[in-house]
Amino acid sequence: MSTTEWEQRLRRGGYRITPQRQLVLESVGRLGHGTPEEILAEVQRTATGVNLSTVYRNLEVLEEVGLVTHAHIGHGAPTYHSVDDHVHIHLVCDGCGLVQSIDAGLAEPFLDELRRETGFVTDVSHVALHGTCSACSVASS
Repeated sequence: MSTTEWEQRLRRGGYRITPQRQLVLESVGRLGHGTPEEILAEVQRTATGVNLSTVYRNLEVLEEVGLVTHAHIGHGAPTYHSVDDHVHIHLVCDGCGLVQSIDAGLAEPFLDELRRETGFVTDVSHVALHGTCSACSVASS
């Protein structure tokens, strides 16, 4: 996403362009997936004076205007990632903690059936499936 695109989204949402918002957004992009604490650590690599409450406030704004989204991957804080055209589902290994992203299209047959049977429309952008990755499966065999 170009600089002007994210700036336009913020302005359309009634928000100002601030250095802190830019730092948080750039940090999310560099990390791929990150908790607010991980995002803070990434921001603090280049800027001092930013605290955790600033990161949380800016993540809320960035999520409201559609630049980032979150998933509850573990039992702790949500994990944030950039919004892109590629909707994905998170696979979380309970053995080693690995988080993989898979194309949400793999779940379409199930989601279509769910929609037909119940009328329920699912937002899979927040989905995290827990289990065992292939490496841990092989190691435990």
